[in-house]
Amino acid sequence: MGMHSLDVNTSTFQSVVIEGSKKVPVLVDFWAAWCAPCRALKPVLEKLAEEYQGRFLLAKVNTDENQELAMRYGVRGIPNVKAFVDGEVRDEFAGALPESMVRQFIERLLPSEAELLRRRATALSAAGQGEEALRLLEQAQALEPGNEWIKVDRAEILLARGRLEEAKALLDSLTVLVRDEPRVAALIARAEFAGVDGEDVETLQKRVAADANDLEARLKLARHYVSRQQYEPALDQLLEIIRRDRSFGDDVARKTMLSVFNLLGNQGELVARYRRLLASALY
Repeated sequence: MGMHSLDVNTSTFQSVVIEGSKKVPVLVDFWAAWCAPCRALKPVLEKLAEEYQGRFLLAKVNTDENQELAMRYGVRGIPNVKAFVDGEVRDEFAGALPESMVRQFIERLLPSEAELLRRRATALSAAGQGEEALRLLEQAQALEPGNEWIKVDRAEILLARGRLEEAKALLDSLTVLVRDEPRVAALIARAEFAGVDGEDVETLQKRVAADANDLEARLKLARHYVSRQQYEPALDQLLEIIRRDRSFGDDVARKTMLSVFNLLGNQGELVARYRRLLASALY
């Protein structure tokens, strides 16, 4: 048995297959000793596991000894090879396929060169090496110009490094479908509130205290609060604008509240409470 293939049973399946597939694809070979096609397929899988040197892991499950696993994953005939990626079955085949077809099956599962660059960039960014991460992401983008998630990764790093206009340009270039994803919506909201300038908080607070209907001051104050991650007082100011003049700034207070909800991931007690208060103010 090689370094990149191993026998798996019910007790080790979770750690080897489910958790392991979050790092590299795991091919699970459901087999039995009495099965002639299994004996033909097994050396092919083991050979390829060694050839690919850890780019995927081969996990072999004896169905006679692990019937519960075979039942759990709907194995009706053997050999049955199921490919796990990120803890889930991504693809499968049955029967003793020739080596060329097994190789094609494996190639479909493996991350592209651009995806590998993206993963390296993620690790570099987490380690504080943002510029090196951006360099790798630019290489990945050149390989896959249409990959919008590479753009999202770049925008996130640019935003963290204060390169606001570059980040906004990337976010603006995304399709509507991607922009609606929670992670991206939160990034767009962060970009919207980044770089707040103009009058300081104390000046704006004095303006609101002097004139409760100074809605422009309230809006600027709310943006300052968001930039400081003081979300509750920001939402209070925005809600007050809506109560006083729903039409102010082309409904800007309501739109800004929704951006804050996006920034907070649209979940949590604060979001739920202010959604109720917003609905009450509107209707």
